Amino acid sequence: MTSAISINTAELDDLVDGKHSQPHAILGPHPHDGSVTIRVLRPMAESVTVIADGNSIPLLHEHRGVWVGIIAGKEVPDYRLSVTYAGEAIPADDPYRFLPSLGDIDLHLIGEGLHEQMWQVLGAHTHVFDSSAGAVHGVSFAVWAPNAHGVRVVGSFNHWDAQAHPMRSLGSSGIWELFVPDIGDGTVYKFAVLGADGIWREKADPCAFATELPPATGSIVFTPHYVWTDEEWMTAREHRDVLSSPMSIYEVHLGSWRAGLDYRALADELTTYLLQMGFTHVEFMPVAEHPFGGSWGYQVTSYFAPTSRFGSPDDLRYLIDTLHQAGIGVLIDWVPAHFPKDEWALARFDGTALYEHPDPQRGEHPDWGTLVFNFGRSEVRNFLVANALFWLEEFHVDGLRVDAVASMLYLDYSREPDQWTPNEYGGRENLQAVEFLQQMNATAYRRVPGIVTIAEESTSWPGVTRPTYLGGLGFGLKWDMGWMHDSLDYVSREPIFRQFHHHELTFAMMYAYSEHFVLPISHDEVVHGKGSLINKMAGDRWQQLATMRAYCAFMWAHPGKKLLFMGSEFAQSAEWNADKGLDWWLLDHAEHRGVAQVVADINAVYAHTPPLWQRDADPGGFAWIDANDASNNAYSWLRYDHDGGALACVVNMSAVPLYNYRLGLPHTGYWREVLNTDAHVYGGSGVGNMGGIGADGPSWHGLATSADIVVPPLGAIWLIYEGTPNPEMN
Repeated sequence: MTSAISINTAELDDLVDGKHSQPHAILGPHPHDGSVTIRVLRPMAESVTVIADGNSIPLLHEHRGVWVGIIAGKEVPDYRLSVTYAGEAIPADDPYRFLPSLGDIDLHLIGEGLHEQMWQVLGAHTHVFDSSAGAVHGVSFAVWAPNAHGVRVVGSFNHWDAQAHPMRSLGSSGIWELFVPDIGDGTVYKFAVLGADGIWREKADPCAFATELPPATGSIVFTPHYVWTDEEWMTAREHRDVLSSPMSIYEVHLGSWRAGLDYRALADELTTYLLQMGFTHVEFMPVAEHPFGGSWGYQVTSYFAPTSRFGSPDDLRYLIDTLHQAGIGVLIDWVPAHFPKDEWALARFDGTALYEHPDPQRGEHPDWGTLVFNFGRSEVRNFLVANALFWLEEFHVDGLRVDAVASMLYLDYSREPDQWTPNEYGGRENLQAVEFLQQMNATAYRRVPGIVTIAEESTSWPGVTRPTYLGGLGFGLKWDMGWMHDSLDYVSREPIFRQFHHHELTFAMMYAYSEHFVLPISHDEVVHGKGSLINKMAGDRWQQLATMRAYCAFMWAHPGKKLLFMGSEFAQSAEWNADKGLDWWLLDHAEHRGVAQVVADINAVYAHTPPLWQRDADPGGFAWIDANDASNNAYSWLRYDHDGGALACVVNMSAVPLYNYRLGLPHTGYWREVLNTDAHVYGGSGVGNMGGIGADGPSWHGLATSADIVVPPLGAIWLIYEGTPNPEMN
């Protein structure tokens, strides 16, 4: 009888020790001299039998858990195994009889760094192979580890003994692959990676769709089964121009909005609240899995897995779907700038600086104790670009707010002179990061029309929101950090001193159209000893509340999209604490209900008033009435839409009312007072214009007509032109 294919002991040792890059070359079926040699790796087994065509062929133990035998015939039969442990025979299948689940095109695209749906082939995916004996269900595992000397998959299915499941290297792609039959969704696993440095490390899957609940760190096989019902929203999104649409964003930390809620409970309670408050969008602080809750999600370890703290990935889909059905857009924070050093995650994944830049001067953040992605490596850029697309396509997310962009753009970011090296042209710009951001933005806008990318970029880098084909970074919007710092500095001053800092509320208009801006009052402004938003306002309690209401009206009437962090909308008094919920009990008090009501009313007027958003990107949509009334701490301006509609905003940041205040206006007729932040219903003093004013006075402020108005103390009014005079004026 033909003997089995001979394998030398040293090669079997490498196989068992996990050092063999081609275990399928030894294991599984191999035709030879008119028969088929089968080798099976089953450590700790008492016996192994091959079941083929109704026949049982016992295998012989060859070496260290490797079993070998011969099946007569030239063709490889559709066989199964019977493996005996502790006297019990257990039916099994052989992982080493299956072809790779990745095709040549996938490997080529990954190698080129151009696989835009990489998550569909890397990671863990339930897979079905057809066979003559019936379909074989299992999981296909694939991971990128080009410098590894060996990779195994280990998990609950093999009792966390990695020895039984070595993976094969798919050549120069750096991908390691293995199909494991008879397992499925819910399987917990990791990759055991023998690094180039000779050290074994158990690593979470970089492309896992789900994870164990922290502090556990295993990856979980997960197949999404959610059926979306947001077709109307998604169809409309494709044709939506973000720049000329309303955007009032409510920033939320899911764990502390209302503590104890999961994704599905949030779908009910958060959606209801957002509708009540009138926000057009919600922005979630990072939802990708992170081991340390105190990082608020900004130290990501599983970029393709929503945090398991609040439920499954399909539960998050349900939350987003529910928001879409209610007409609310969903943005998420996305963190491509850095990642933590946890040994079980991305750091030194294959024993080398794989995802991180190998030069510590470019590969580590000195402030945050984290690692920086190697933006110059095509596979790393592919990983990040595909991850951006994953959230936009798989979770129907409407936009990505990209965290810490400035830290990516500058080689000397937060570094001393001897801690960085210039680029090839002698500059401080990180040209590789620029190329990555351009690639990410161009790809996202091409593949997913109607979405928006938003840069948290705190410097004067030119062209952040300029299209990539014009040399810009290609973002849709940018946070206006200058406006935020200036305006908060202004309102922190006592009214009597504000006249000397008048320009702090006007300066942002000097550059307002250099980029497309979001005005952000984010979580960063209400933590780390900065205090709450209400407590930034100067004066006694009444003055703080009045200034807060006026500030919101000033912000919403200013060009740019809006963002407000949770709790600020009802004047939360305490600084935000991520370990507890918001102080909702404050709404038992009239002063806090008043702030919440003014924010809700501002949102309602804003959403239905095109002059406040339709021409955000057009300098012709804004005109000062009077930017220079420093002695009164007063500001007035006009917003226009494309159809000639106009809204006048007047803000009085002094503590006394302005009576008989002559205001220039462009049109004669009735201007309805659609907002007065000093109204009694908000807790104000009730100073106002009895619902509107008639403009029929002389030319003033260089405008066609004028009116004498009343501007309340520490208050703001919005006046909308309605064309015809009010009959009560006659």
